[in-house]
Amino acid sequence: MSTKYNSLEELRRKKALLKKEVSELEDLLTFDNAKESLSALTNGFTDKYLQENKSTDGETKISLNTNEIVREISGSIKDSILNKNAVYGFAKSDAGMSIVENAMKLGAVSFVGNYARKNLYNKSWKKKMIGLALIYLAPIALRFIRKKLEDYQKSKTTSSFEQLI
Repeated sequence: MSTKYNSLEELRRKKALLKKEVSELEDLLTFDNAKESLSALTNGFTDKYLQENKSTDGETKISLNTNEIVREISGSIKDSILNKNAVYGFAKSDAGMSIVENAMKLGAVSFVGNYARKNLYNKSWKKKMIGLALIYLAPIALRFIRKKLEDYQKSKTTSSFEQLI
């Protein structure tokens, strides 16, 4: 464990170097310059998020650079959410398809509902009849069309399987 030194002078130089290094580390850890200390502790990660401000009495204070923090967060969120592959993958997934399907259904219902409401409050009796028909007959017609489409799809799938076999 002991290191052999050739002279006493060499040992004194080594001791002076160690004392200098220890004092530099103490200065760093006592936060005499807080921004520099945090930069050294975080390997430069905090440099862009901290800013030094001079107060009116000449004292230097450290504050957060909130603009940079918000810019960084919004940029990373934008990159992760609006990534072309992520959006495409989400749209192809079952959850994405069901969300799109539900959004389209809600849009159609709100469009027809608003149109029916406008027609119900119209002065013309013909428009009122159209509004009532949309409210009462449209759901029945949509169920009928959906059932026919499901039957058609089922028959096409069955015929495709029969051709495969």
